[in-house]
Amino acid sequence: MSLAVSHSGSAGSKLPARLAPAVLVSAPASGHGKTTVVAALARRLSRAGLDVRVFKTGPDFLDPAWHELASGHTVHNLDLWMTGEDDIRRRLYDAAGQADLILVEGVMGLYDGEPSAAEMAHRLGLPVLAVIDASSMTGTFGALAHGLRTWLPGLRWAGALANRVASPRHAELLASACQRPGADQPTMDAHSGNDSKPASIAHRQADSQPSGTPAEEGPDSTGEGTRSDFLGSVFRNAAFAMPARHLGLIPANELADARQKLDAAADALEGTVLGSLDRETLQRWNTCFLPPEGPGHIAPASQPLAGRTIAIARDAAFAFIYPSNLEVLQALGATLTFFSPLADDPLPACDAVWLPGGYPELHAEQLSACRRLPETLRAHIEADRPVWAECGGMLPLFEQMRHDERDWPMWGILPGSIEFGKRAAGLGMQQLAWPPVSADADLNAPAA
Repeated sequence: MSLAVSHSGSAGSKLPARLAPAVLVSAPASGHGKTTVVAALARRLSRAGLDVRVFKTGPDFLDPAWHELASGHTVHNLDLWMTGEDDIRRRLYDAAGQADLILVEGVMGLYDGEPSAAEMAHRLGLPVLAVIDASSMTGTFGALAHGLRTWLPGLRWAGALANRVASPRHAELLASACQRPGADQPTMDAHSGNDSKPASIAHRQADSQPSGTPAEEGPDSTGEGTRSDFLGSVFRNAAFAMPARHLGLIPANELADARQKLDAAADALEGTVLGSLDRETLQRWNTCFLPPEGPGHIAPASQPLAGRTIAIARDAAFAFIYPSNLEVLQALGATLTFFSPLADDPLPACDAVWLPGGYPELHAEQLSACRRLPETLRAHIEADRPVWAECGGMLPLFEQMRHDERDWPMWGILPGSIEFGKRAAGLGMQQLAWPPVSADADLNAPAA
């Protein structure tokens, strides 16, 4: 959708601001079902002929696979730290030119992490829809919804959806919990002791949010002065339960019944506010996205990889690939070719090899039996050509892998063996400076 408001881009061209319904789906914590709800809503609206574009907050390869199947579109990751605000705004602006709805799935809880999903929503002017696992609560549901809505003054609010509800009576109690007297009163600013500015006023200050602002505020978009927070109940149903393993959900392409699960989840939204959404009612979430100030997503001054071919492993064992990274390599001029280690494909003719992460340990027997790929990969390395192996992509390069109490001989390109521990040693994003700097250097300091 496009709103007829001109704006000067980087070259002085007049580009229209774009108006599109958008919502960020979050939760009090991980495990409340936000991925299922995002995929269900994308599937339901896509079945009805609407164009839904989905984004995932944070570094995640697994949830986007479900969202791609549900929406029929590539899913990109948004992260204020990893990709930066400019990239986020450009991607959302592009999506707003095509989408009937933009869905952004948050990561962890709404206020968890730095920067949090709430901070992203606040900066971009996106309303927040909270998915709350209500399986073991009634009145506390209302308190949680109220707290999530009011903790950050000025946060747009779309409402709270109860998930894993036991019965119609349970649903009634949850709805009542969102209608307690005083639930819609403005909160006090914890730092100043003064009444915080109502969100409906703060959102109209477009100058404070240069892009991604609410187009028109009203009771349904902020929740101020209304009792419209409750979006309904999704009842427990094993038919759309998404199975998981140690790193998260099992990717949709590994499940024969993935589409059936998505359809069951989409049907489960019937009877909720989300189940009655269409192009007209989606306008409650309208957000105005201004055109980017700088060049497009990827505008390299030159193509240093022109004439170079990069061979990329891609199959069930090597699947952790961000679409944006493929875009970057192609924009830099590289030709990309793909091969399957599980099929023991010989290495294609190439100038460099990328072995991405994934689940090689789940396919240890097949990888152990490979003969053609290790031989051609070793020849590639002996010819002094580069290999980039990351995370799980590095594991088959060693001499041996131990998994589930079994030892599997691997490709023997690197000395040593791999053994899996009982639990993850750590999780989080890190920043690397290159060329290397001293250990006490400030990695966040601007470059000289």
